[in-house]
Amino acid sequence: MTELIKKGAAAKEAATFLAQASTKEKNAALLQLSNDLLANSTQLLQENKKDILRAQEKGTPETMIDRLRLTEERIKDIAEAVKEVVNLADPIGEVVHMWKNEAELTIGKTRVPLGVIGIIYESRPNVTVDASVLCFKTGNAVILRGGSDAIDSNKALMSVIQNSLEASNFPRTSVQLIEDTSRETARDMMRLNRFLDVLIPRGGARLIQTVLENATVPVIETGTGNCHIYVDKAAEKQMAIDILVNAKCSRPSVCNAAETLLIHRDVAASYLPAMKTALDKYNVELRADDRAREILTNAKVATESDWEEEFLDFILAVKVVDSVDEAIEHINKYGTKHSEAIVTNDYATGQAFHQKVDAAAVYINASTRFTDGFAMGFGAEIGISTQKLHARGPMGLTELTSTKYIIFGDGQIRE
Repeated sequence: MTELIKKGAAAKEAATFLAQASTKEKNAALLQLSNDLLANSTQLLQENKKDILRAQEKGTPETMIDRLRLTEERIKDIAEAVKEVVNLADPIGEVVHMWKNEAELTIGKTRVPLGVIGIIYESRPNVTVDASVLCFKTGNAVILRGGSDAIDSNKALMSVIQNSLEASNFPRTSVQLIEDTSRETARDMMRLNRFLDVLIPRGGARLIQTVLENATVPVIETGTGNCHIYVDKAAEKQMAIDILVNAKCSRPSVCNAAETLLIHRDVAASYLPAMKTALDKYNVELRADDRAREILTNAKVATESDWEEEFLDFILAVKVVDSVDEAIEHINKYGTKHSEAIVTNDYATGQAFHQKVDAAAVYINASTRFTDGFAMGFGAEIGISTQKLHARGPMGLTELTSTKYIIFGDGQIRE
């Protein structure tokens, strides 16, 4: 029996147990986990160091190593995020709507777990905990498949998670990790219809596309983040600078970081030099169109591929536009439907941007960096969904549930 089949069968059995667990029982287990993460921080850091050293030996860029790195502070943040989930309302059992039909049947919809969730992701060991906690709180069993670059970190985290669950009288198999990180096993997991109810990819464009092309399990697509900041002619200069620097530089390796600056021609000559000065403090490489390069004379020439790129680095594409409509057209052509922002003091322009831009999150006078489950009050997140089905944007607890109808009668039969 392969690892996938064995763990799939165990997850299916665990899902039946989890669906019956009370909120009190689940929260107690999560508090246990939060404490255990802190208690095992030394071991977690030792295992994470193995992954970091491997990445450095391979010449992995520092911005990508940052996604992989655990620190004492990050472990504390992860443990705190677990507590945040404890404090969130449990959606399972919530009655979404209830009414009576002509036959006097009382019909309602209630939230239920999805069942067994599969998650394929890259780097970022915190995802191992975030995904486990959110799935567990919603009564779902989960099978995780992380990348080879974080395998030692993930195995160590999984050990803590499973020990915590067992100590709280839950099946260890409620949360499982596929330790075989080969591409073949990943592709087999994409076709594990027998056991998986849904598959969620979380990573770069290549991973997501591979899952979409190969999966036979239903997929909730989490998208890459080619995010834009549009600075309108009615934008306040310092606000625009602050938002741009935060969106690009606070953590460039994450999906909600800005990758392209679009700026109205009327303010380009005044604003761009000041923006460059602010970005220079972070050594941001600028790739600009011809009109922007007339102002940013040292910028590189932007190519067509730069408008499409999720750089995940200190690189920013820059384009001068004639109007908000041109900015919207550019965003809808090249964006990934993740997060888009406008800086403007003109209400009508802001509303037009909000209504016409096709994205999961649209910001007016704020950084795109807030597209995040923790920042939006979800405690943690599975990912940012860029599709238009039941889940769009940061996926918290509610997005990991389905519904079923509950119907109450007193002997009715249909004529």
